[in-house]
Amino acid sequence: MAGFGAKGPDPQQPCPCGGGSEGASYATCCRPLHRQERAAATAEQLMRSRYSAFALAEIDHLLRTQPSEEPVQARRRSLEASCRKLRWRGLEIVATEAGGPADLEGTVTFIAHYSAGAQQGTLRECSRFGREACRPDGAWLYLEAIELSG
Repeated sequence: MAGFGAKGPDPQQPCPCGGGSEGASYATCCRPLHRQERAAATAEQLMRSRYSAFALAEIDHLLRTQPSEEPVQARRRSLEASCRKLRWRGLEIVATEAGGPADLEGTVTFIAHYSAGAQQGTLRECSRFGREACRPDGAWLYLEAIELSG
């Protein structure tokens, strides 16, 4: 996988999120969301695309999909530092509640595996997502972690 500062991920590599059909390529899974070629249809799809964005240092997608009062440049620096430090190694979806194409909100509980140098770790989170009501496409946004441990 390409990391931070690389020329970009190989579209034919397996998607980091493991989503879609078994062995789905990045080109057919999360890349269209990262490139704004299509919007996430569900909260889980947005969560998977955000995981892949962390794994592949797709910072613009992360900024677009999480509202914040913090200045964009400060958020960008923080995300870039995180992408340099951590390598995301795998994603498991534990549960979803609502978050379908007709829903306005939903949650996704997941376990994400990472390494930081020689250290291995896991992040367990229940994330809350909502649709952006002010946009005509009603895009899904990451709103907050409602449970967090690691």
